[in-house]
Amino acid sequence: MVRALTVLRDQLGAFDLLLDVPGVQQAREARDELRGQLDDYVLPRIQAAGAPMLVVLGGSTGAGKSTLVNTLVGARVSATGVLRPTTSSPILVCHPDHVRWFMEGPMLPGMGRVRGPAPDAIAGDQLVIIASDVLPPGLALLDSPDFDSVFEDHYEFATKLMAAADLWLCVTTAARYADAQVWQMLQRARENGATIGVVLSRVPGGAGEEVVEHFGEMLDEHEVGDAHRFTIPETRIEDSRLPEEVVEDIRDWLTGVAEDAEDREIVVSDTLAAVLDSYRTRVPELARQVEAQVEQRTELAGQVESGYGTALAELDEATRNGSLLRGEVLARWQDFAGTGDLLRSLHVQRSRRGRAANRRHRSPARVRALKAALRSGLESLIMASAEHGAEQVMARWREHPAGAQVIAGMDGDLGHVSPELSRRVTRAVSSWQDHVQELIRTEGVTKRSVAKLVSFDHEAVSLVLMIGLLGYGTSDVAVEGGNSAVPQRLLKALFGAESLRGMGAKARADLRSRIGMLFDEEAIRFGQVLDAAGIPDETVPVQLYQATYNLEVAR
Repeated sequence: MVRALTVLRDQLGAFDLLLDVPGVQQAREARDELRGQLDDYVLPRIQAAGAPMLVVLGGSTGAGKSTLVNTLVGARVSATGVLRPTTSSPILVCHPDHVRWFMEGPMLPGMGRVRGPAPDAIAGDQLVIIASDVLPPGLALLDSPDFDSVFEDHYEFATKLMAAADLWLCVTTAARYADAQVWQMLQRARENGATIGVVLSRVPGGAGEEVVEHFGEMLDEHEVGDAHRFTIPETRIEDSRLPEEVVEDIRDWLTGVAEDAEDREIVVSDTLAAVLDSYRTRVPELARQVEAQVEQRTELAGQVESGYGTALAELDEATRNGSLLRGEVLARWQDFAGTGDLLRSLHVQRSRRGRAANRRHRSPARVRALKAALRSGLESLIMASAEHGAEQVMARWREHPAGAQVIAGMDGDLGHVSPELSRRVTRAVSSWQDHVQELIRTEGVTKRSVAKLVSFDHEAVSLVLMIGLLGYGTSDVAVEGGNSAVPQRLLKALFGAESLRGMGAKARADLRSRIGMLFDEEAIRFGQVLDAAGIPDETVPVQLYQATYNLEVAR
């Protein structure tokens, strides 16, 4: 059980709800409450069986909590008065035998400890521990700050202490019991699994019965009708204490439960069981809120994929339709094809055995120039497409609420290509050209009719294949000399249609794969931004659901 609860606590602290999706503030509070309750109450209670029953008194400003505590203890231990709020630091009163446990024990580990008695209205996150022989062993009373205090940290203390209570005693008045804050806190206590008691104080004579009856009806309406109910009439207060007879029922109930080990254990175990029962809904509800964050992250990641996917599709079309074969590339091709170097790259001769003989010779300057122009043109096209992809993603993120939030906290500019892309593109294009040349060498089996007559320069013919793959003759580019079909005619003559289709498909697939990897590397930058932003991924809600299941198994 402890292991399952510890894992749950750690997982609750392992993520942040960063995106401003609907309900996120409530989810943040729920996550903090769950984790705080595990630390402050559940784990200490399980690990310290037999510890005193902790009764936390909560209520609105001026409800009389401190006066009630003073009366039950028989001494002025908690400040009262007309100045509000009076209880700034929570006051815990227990039997002397339990002081050490509360001073050094695991309960409420995030709060400091101060031995009482202490001055009025101590400021700060301190728990004042006061010993009292009036309280029986097994019972501790904690006067918490007002939950409707003008000071926000008092509200936080009140809710934190409520979650650590074995029994939460809500104190309100006949004049303020209908306040929304009272019922919000009762609802929260019920959802958190606390055993609840309610005290309606300052009930006036005459119409008091009607007030008490209406209060009971409201308890039933808000599904806390099973809470133990007590009333305190409008009466005198002397030395910050009520007359003993008006709190007799409350004292008898609390001391009776505390002094009977079996009854005390029932209250403690019922509260603990109810708290653990509440995790069956509270943790999955939180997980669903995390899923809303994951959904936003998935949408942003999808926009990255879509942006670069669109850029890759546009680039793929540009490498098919001949648009690349303009300017320098076209000039170098025409220079190569129109001056005889293309034909000279095919060496026609007979060997003594009637087989084609390959000559080794240095590539002509025009071959090198065409190869360099193709490489440069392809590099420029890839760089421009990558830049467009980055711009598209950034534009889509800016239009997305979560994306705008991520961008606002981002260092650097993802709207442009990464500084190292140019070097990677150069290497990728050069490797692709080498790959095409290797295809020509290893798979370019010539037709039988010319196999005995023709040998060829692998580098030169690989350039012809590249020109054909890049759509030469398919665009509206005017080609001098009327030789736009030269690449296809020549290649079909050398290799045959089937072999040419196979080599072309492999060469194009290899080019697309290399460009795809370049774009994937560029897209990784956006994924790293999402990771750095701390937005939960899809594993987080799964772990929360699993932790809930593991807790049920452990129980």
